[in-house]
Amino acid sequence: MFTGIIEAVGRIKSIEPVGGDIRLHVDVGSLDMGDVQLGDSIAVNGVCLTAIEFDNKHFVADVSNETITLTSLKGLAIGSEVNLEKALLPTTRLGGHLVSGHVDGLGEVLSIKEESRSIQLIIRSPDELKHYIAMKGSICIDGTSLTVNKITDTDFEINIVPHTQQQTIIKNYKPGTRVNLEVDLIARYLERLLLKQDDAAGHGVTLESLAKAGFVS
Repeated sequence: MFTGIIEAVGRIKSIEPVGGDIRLHVDVGSLDMGDVQLGDSIAVNGVCLTAIEFDNKHFVADVSNETITLTSLKGLAIGSEVNLEKALLPTTRLGGHLVSGHVDGLGEVLSIKEESRSIQLIIRSPDELKHYIAMKGSICIDGTSLTVNKITDTDFEINIVPHTQQQTIIKNYKPGTRVNLEVDLIARYLERLLLKQDDAAGHGVTLESLAKAGFVS
């Protein structure tokens, strides 16, 4: 599990094909590797990867063909910057929101606009994820925990404050950039719980069932 608070921006050192998958060698930048153990999880652009080799300056992780296909990692090249976060500990301050490191889909940056000292991003999300995205709810974009400001039928809007721009790869975004999206875990579990309850009762999720559960009035 992760928090969506990026700890460092790293850089891809090499990409090695291994039996149909790839092996990433990642320079960790300022990421503190002092407490990392072999087999620990490190999120790379929001994708949970396992460190199979490491030292103070880099780590190595295998990436399956499925992960390559379903995430933006397929667009990485030598020298690409990446968001990095180590797995949280029981003592970690939860500054963002609970993030699993399992990408739900790919979004696309549609526009970038300056908004005072911040920037405003409009991102298109896949149709199957739209009902999980709520105004003022949390969403994870390339591993960064962010708050949704507005939603439409086709996209959603977020504001990026200067600190987040400086400390993440968001500063490199441009229209057309593909980004990893992970929706709020609570929304997914809530949907599954309600569907299970309503399936047992012989009907689907309705306004009545949502009202009984206290989610609408």
